[in-house]
Amino acid sequence: MRRVVSLVPSLTEAVAVSAPGRLVGVTDWCTHPEDLGDAVRIGGTKNPDVRRITELRPDLVIANEEENRAPDLAALRAAGVEVLVTEVRDLPQALRELERVLVGALGLTRPGWLTDAERAWARVEPAGALTAFVPIWRRPWMVLGRDTFAGDLLARLGVRNVYAGHAERYPRVPVEELAAAGCDLVVLPDEPYRFTPEDGPEAFPGLPAALLSGRHLTWYGPSLAEAPEVLAKSLRAAG
Repeated sequence: MRRVVSLVPSLTEAVAVSAPGRLVGVTDWCTHPEDLGDAVRIGGTKNPDVRRITELRPDLVIANEEENRAPDLAALRAAGVEVLVTEVRDLPQALRELERVLVGALGLTRPGWLTDAERAWARVEPAGALTAFVPIWRRPWMVLGRDTFAGDLLARLGVRNVYAGHAERYPRVPVEELAAAGCDLVVLPDEPYRFTPEDGPEAFPGLPAALLSGRHLTWYGPSLAEAPEVLAKSLRAAG
């Protein structure tokens, strides 16, 4: 597979770091690494330009069942493009899917950063048991619910998501209910909504706020190797 289009920012980083030069198309949201060479921007994860992608004549398009829309992937397949769709709900699955893409589909030698990521997370020992809710959007407020990759990473770091048993994966919850949830802290990543010290914590006065790197919490790629240290440091700072 020589010509690859990535519709997922974290997979873009994984391919770019592991096989420089393979990517011919990436989304507008693909920000790492900073230098993506001559890769063409083909739109967003939810609204890719299918015609532009087919014009790039990719050998493979890599996508994700959550980040990308089924009709777009169906349109690519109808145009004769091979599409590989990943599914990532927890850390072990992320590691398996990364190997499936990089080694299985692209024929690469297993990258060292993937082994480093496995070892880094194997060494994690939760410092304690904290309860939290994890907004990912506001207006309306949405939080992490059940069966999410980010929730699994937090659990491994000793943070229990109080909405992990919710029927929905990303439920809408009124801010009044969140404030009254009786948690130890609120976890505010900087993506998909860009929470900042000035935008987010003020909604929950008196509750410690952990402002986390969204790339380290929600991306599955080379950032996984440093994610335990980066996330743990931010969580300690909130406490």
